[in-house]
Amino acid sequence: MLKFYTAGESHGQALLAFVSGLPAALPVDLGFINHELRRRQLGYGRGGRQKIEKDRADVFAGVRHGKTIGAPVAVRIENRDWANWEKILPVEASAESASNERRLLAPRPGHADLAGAQKFNFHDARYVLERASARETAARVAAGAFAKLLLRELGTEIASHTIQVGHVRIDRCANWETIRAISADLESPLRCVDAPVQKRMMAEVDAALKAGDTVGGIFEVVAHSVPVGLGSHAQWDEKLDGRLAQALMSVQAVKGVEIGAGVTAAGSYGSEVQDEISYDKSAKRFRRSSNRAGGLEGGITNGEDVVVRGYLKPISTLRRALGTADMVTKEPVRAAYERSDWCVVPAAGVAGEAMVALVLADAFLQKFGGDSLAELRRNFDNYARQLDEF
Repeated sequence: MLKFYTAGESHGQALLAFVSGLPAALPVDLGFINHELRRRQLGYGRGGRQKIEKDRADVFAGVRHGKTIGAPVAVRIENRDWANWEKILPVEASAESASNERRLLAPRPGHADLAGAQKFNFHDARYVLERASARETAARVAAGAFAKLLLRELGTEIASHTIQVGHVRIDRCANWETIRAISADLESPLRCVDAPVQKRMMAEVDAALKAGDTVGGIFEVVAHSVPVGLGSHAQWDEKLDGRLAQALMSVQAVKGVEIGAGVTAAGSYGSEVQDEISYDKSAKRFRRSSNRAGGLEGGITNGEDVVVRGYLKPISTLRRALGTADMVTKEPVRAAYERSDWCVVPAAGVAGEAMVALVLADAFLQKFGGDSLAELRRNFDNYARQLDEF
């Protein structure tokens, strides 16, 4: 079973990711992991923090001579901004730190500030902000990169693209090759497959910045070449669509998740949305006429691409601050402003890829098992033969 945890604060010494359950002898490409971290930092509408941080993975456990060893993997990502916060957020108590404290007393609407402060009885949202920050997704992306390396060994790839920013939305579907290309394009501002639409999206981002506002959108994650049979219909917590929805909902600012054409299907007749089935004798495979189900039926993968969308609300930190109440005086004030981005849809897509990869990698391991990559691949190949003979 694949498990992962993250630790660290936005302005702390570092972010940490721990991954356990990876089979032994999985080749680990540090260049690929750092490339994934770089992708997360890019995108039109990012703030000044991305100019400070140069995220790189320092693997300090679980990998030797370029391969996993069957032990938990531990990764550290340095926060370069820690140099500016070391006296403000020291580990040990000191009289000096109290005078340099940057207390956050004006909670931001839409953020975890107030609810978290009330939960933990802090009359200061600083500690809540530090952990609730989307900076934490850097650790998830590092963990997800290991999951992607495992999936790649079994022929599955994952990519993402932007389908909406603010009020601008692409109105056509894209094939896998196009999505994979734009997902890998570090020069693409918003990773939208339609260049004219992308320009309109950029105008939305510009308008939000000019108004001191922020803008949300929708990203789509696609997993390609996923075999039939991952997940299960038998228990609620084994349904893969439910697990994927929970994983994407856990990404900061995601307030809705759609699998396939779920939103459109809710306002349609059954005859309009079901994917009809045929059999391809040459390929020895059942096929669907379309993929409105998003590659999942009854909580089980059906062999089509797995398609999951994350609906991202606008970031809660606005330059044009909203009204709030001081946590100490209880008087009305304007919300606190912390240096922030104003559009993160492409970056959220990369975090979404990581979460999808982690869930799918776990589903692979649950179905095929194997303490080493060779054993896992042998079990997977035997299953592929079973499908051929079905």
